Amino acid sequence: MAQAVAKGAREIADTTVIIKRAFDTQVEDLIACDGLVIGSPEYLGYMAGAVKDLFDRTYEVLRGHQRIFRKPVAMFVSAGNDGSGALRNMERICIGYQFKKVQEAIVSKGPVTDVILALCEELGRIMAAGCGTDIF
Repeated sequence: MAQAVAKGAREIADTTVIIKRAFDTQVEDLIACDGLVIGSPEYLGYMAGAVKDLFDRTYEVLRGHQRIFRKPVAMFVSAGNDGSGALRNMERICIGYQFKKVQEAIVSKGPVTDVILALCEELGRIMAAGCGTDIF
């Protein structure tokens, strides 16, 4: 799903796309980006531990930071169940960061299909275009 988001974003001119695993993402990465798409598998009705770790490591440092305030964010979840628990908690945490949710999340229930991948590409295009034109 992340690769599909990146593929869509790369279709927009003058867009730089960086895909990072949550464990490899640092405070500086969140400050430097113009917008972000956060994705996670659903494990036991919750986001992946690595995504939670990213939030835990960066929240206190970034709380109230002017470069984070209203930063555009979108999310996706690959769910074995319904994805609602993982998504709900990711969205709640993003509210704490004061990110600006600019698109509804994509939730893949069960195997990731071509339809889901097409939606992810569209999400990438919208995020890139919105960030590139300061619509968000």
